[in-house]
Amino acid sequence: MSRRRRMMESLDQDIRDHIAIDTQENIERGMPPDEARSSALRKFGNITRVTEETWEVWSFPWLEHFFGDVGFGVRTLRKNPGFAIVAMLTLALGIGANTAIFSVVQGVVLAPLPYPQPDRLVMVMESRPGLNQTGISYPDFQDWQHSSRSFAQMAALTSRSYDLTAPGTSQHLDGMEVTSGFFATLGVKLVRGQEFSPSEDRPHGAETVVISDRLWRDRFASNPEVLGKTLTLDGVDYTIIGIVPPKFRIWSDIDVYTSLAQDEPLLYNDRTIHSIVSIARMKPNVSMVQAQGELATVQANLDRLYPAADRNLGINIEPLKQSLVGDTGETLLLLLGAVGIVLLIACTNVANLTLARSAARTREFAIRSALGASRVRMVRQVLTESALLALTGGLLGLIFAVVGIRLLLAKFPDVLPRSENIHLDIPVLLFTFGISLVVGILFGLAPALDGSRVDVQGSLKAGERGSTRAHPRAQSILVIIQMALTVVLLVGSGLLLRTIVQLWSVNPGFDRQNVITFKVGLSPSLTKTASATRTAYRQLLGRIREIPGVQAVDFTNVVPLSEHNNTGPFWVGAQQSTAMQDAPHALYFETGPEYLQALHIPLLRGRFFTSADDSDSEPVVVIDSVLAHTYFPDQDPVGRLITVAHWRTARVIGVVGHVKHWGLGDNGKRSPSQIYISFYQLPDEWVPAFARDLSVAIRTPLDAAAIMPAIKNVVYGTGKDQPVYDVQTMQQIAAESMASQRLSMILLGAFAALALMLASVGIYGVLSYSVSQRIQEIGIRMAVGADRHHVLKMIIGQGLRLAITGLVIGAGAALLLARLLSAFSRLLYGVRASDPVTFLAVSSVLVGVSVLACYFPAQRASRVNPMAALKYE
Repeated sequence: MSRRRRMMESLDQDIRDHIAIDTQENIERGMPPDEARSSALRKFGNITRVTEETWEVWSFPWLEHFFGDVGFGVRTLRKNPGFAIVAMLTLALGIGANTAIFSVVQGVVLAPLPYPQPDRLVMVMESRPGLNQTGISYPDFQDWQHSSRSFAQMAALTSRSYDLTAPGTSQHLDGMEVTSGFFATLGVKLVRGQEFSPSEDRPHGAETVVISDRLWRDRFASNPEVLGKTLTLDGVDYTIIGIVPPKFRIWSDIDVYTSLAQDEPLLYNDRTIHSIVSIARMKPNVSMVQAQGELATVQANLDRLYPAADRNLGINIEPLKQSLVGDTGETLLLLLGAVGIVLLIACTNVANLTLARSAARTREFAIRSALGASRVRMVRQVLTESALLALTGGLLGLIFAVVGIRLLLAKFPDVLPRSENIHLDIPVLLFTFGISLVVGILFGLAPALDGSRVDVQGSLKAGERGSTRAHPRAQSILVIIQMALTVVLLVGSGLLLRTIVQLWSVNPGFDRQNVITFKVGLSPSLTKTASATRTAYRQLLGRIREIPGVQAVDFTNVVPLSEHNNTGPFWVGAQQSTAMQDAPHALYFETGPEYLQALHIPLLRGRFFTSADDSDSEPVVVIDSVLAHTYFPDQDPVGRLITVAHWRTARVIGVVGHVKHWGLGDNGKRSPSQIYISFYQLPDEWVPAFARDLSVAIRTPLDAAAIMPAIKNVVYGTGKDQPVYDVQTMQQIAAESMASQRLSMILLGAFAALALMLASVGIYGVLSYSVSQRIQEIGIRMAVGADRHHVLKMIIGQGLRLAITGLVIGAGAALLLARLLSAFSRLLYGVRASDPVTFLAVSSVLVGVSVLACYFPAQRASRVNPMAALKYE
């Protein structure tokens, strides 16, 4: 058959379909059937015969047919506004939630790093026995640079904070120390100026700084002549040599970049101090396995050359993107799967509505079929209506997604890595459009196929009764699916809720009530020497102690639960008995005499520091109960000696309770031992570095808002160039330590609540439809003696059977999700995957909501008048 002939026949069929549609619409307007068809024939009379001469005019009939289907679909949905609104809102919630989470996954996990050839960028770390990743020493990094041939470029970096005092008012800034070639390694071009040269990246080199775009705009009003101007950081004048691009970001927002080799040259020349990390760009055609092997060979040679410092050190190389995203990527993919379940529930809900509506349109389909509409034509029309609903729901879903993303970023600004990439971009819009089309087909196909299978004669004989066909089995299956999927989400959110409750009840080893922490950048004029720095802190604490409401105050370099890493090796006894990497490691707290009172950490044995424990007295340390139990079993550790790496041998003077530091769920596997050192006994060369990071902790019954103004007055009274920053309560710090669990719990809880609402609406809709179809049956039952209680029990029982069936099926699937959650050790704490309390609570909630959803249709059924029901058609 020729192409022309096939097109002519297709056009002829479509014209007949249009006549059928127009006839149906005329009938719905009240025209008698014969007049309705005559009107349609007159309207299309000039094209009812398609000839060789007219087919060119209709060479693209599909476009006309498409707009015809869309127009008819719009008119049909306008006639049923209740159905259309409910369906669109249901889909909008499901699509909006999916779009929001996909936006996060796209920005955090899927989007490539914003650098040239990002797949070649890697993070290079060292490893030691018991720890897969640890920092590297600056001498090791330099040897890697000189000896490795797998990398085109390599750079090192470490975090560093600064107090800016000029130009303008004093301000604390987050900074980073980097080696020359840092920006070139990433492939980032500065918008102005240049990065550090090798001559600047060395001890006693020129003091230069690269600043952020934000700092350039805020402090220098976007002055194009900013290069060469001075920035005063920690009392040192730095010359500005470059400005980074506006959206440049690694782990966090950084305002100033300085040369790594200029700071603390003694520390960075010590091969035993592992305090920096490295990034590198692999050469083309070099695989990560090859780079790992080559660098491992280099490190093995260093182990032989420097056994005391580098023995048993290994190499860990991973993609830079993986290092930036961390475990968050796995959690987000888990949440994407959960929100996909919500969309499936929404689809089943709308499919249920559409099935009920298609049953009510049986006579319409019969008339269209009798007038010549083909089955394919009717399926296409119903799918067009479904696609209209889905696309409209998708547009509304985009609005919901925008709101959801903004709320998510506002609620968890520091939990999501690469958060600057989270927005509605082209991939997200394509995802929304694609998922809307799939959803339209998903919930519309079954009703479309069902509606196209009509008994023309039987349906037309029904006359004005409006014969409908029930689909109890299909609708019941859809409700069971909804219930099962809802159980999965409820169990997941319930387990995370139980985890939060368990974590919040954990004893962290101190009293987190009534404790406020903050940092102070002391004026450079007060910290010119180590002795002056110690004196300045003593005086500051003394003035704060005099403020009414302050019960105790002291400082620490490590705030509990902050996960700040200050671990190092130690040896029991008066000498270094093993190599650095073979020695046990502990978390070191540098504190003052009143620190225990400020945090209410229990003193178990001996004493804590006093003001007499200074640089002129015997070196002393305090250990925690874990270290005492592990290394001094059945002994009194007080009076014993411990050798602290990079310091000296000190005498143990007391034992305190163990403090949880790596989060409330800290299981003690990571540096379980803890050692306290008096800040006033630190070597002079250590004092500047530790003083920059000290946090003040005060115990007070007053709120932070009430007492911080008085504290700031005390600080500013000795110098306006002393910023006060990072003000937090210990309750806030404890809550932030559960941020990953809270994020997962809140989102899963929101998805579960939405799923429960949709499932309850679904079971309500099925029972309402069932009651409307069974009015005569209910009337007969009541006429022969059934009472109101019996009818209530019958209808509620019907709904509960669906709910319980879904509950049983969903419980099995929920166990799989629970085991998946338990695989994420940081997500669940103190809760088993098969926690009976969670499953019992979920079952109770689901049954209770189901009874409530069943009650209203059952109540309506119980009020049926038997005589009116027997006459019902």
